[in-house]
Amino acid sequence: MLHDLMTWRYATKTYDATRTIPADKLDAILEAIRLAPTSSGTQPFEVFVVTNPEVKKNLGLMGMNQAAVDNASHVLVFASWDTYTDARIDDVLAANEAARGPSEIASNYFTMLKGAYVPRDPKVNAEHAARQAYIALGFAMLAAAEQQVDATPMEGFNPAEADKTLDLAAKGLKSQVILALGYRGEGDWLEKAPKVRKPASALFHTVA
Repeated sequence: MLHDLMTWRYATKTYDATRTIPADKLDAILEAIRLAPTSSGTQPFEVFVVTNPEVKKNLGLMGMNQAAVDNASHVLVFASWDTYTDARIDDVLAANEAARGPSEIASNYFTMLKGAYVPRDPKVNAEHAARQAYIALGFAMLAAAEQQVDATPMEGFNPAEADKTLDLAAKGLKSQVILALGYRGEGDWLEKAPKVRKPASALFHTVA
């Protein structure tokens, strides 16, 4: 059940460096990212799957995040577009037409999208793209739980260092969040700890 998966997972702090995620489980997690919804289906981000130990060390991680990443099986770096461009949106339209056939409705929609997005401040566009990456991050964590793979989302890193390590600027990308994947190690102090969440009464408000 979904509730059981949500209860089982937690932000793992200690990974077992001797265990590697099988390819089929990793593929299931990556497929969840690929299928995650995004605004207008643009998928304005790319994901770098890192296993190289030196690259892990150079991602600009801070504090205990570095130890977790060093021992994790895989590290995913979500890097979103630095802005929207005509060419990028045209690529989205081309993908739609390849999958669904030509459509005047789709063509008009993406023409409208270019008119709305491309002239905007690149900072506004970058922030919008980053939010789409976070949607995919949530799907990745849930898919990891379904595969019984531990996951730790991390913002505690220096994006400039990660961007440099992965040469993201040249690709028109900016690192946003890192997801460590692997298997919990012995002695992780959070493994047996109860979840701490707001009660439903404090979190949800019905507006009838």
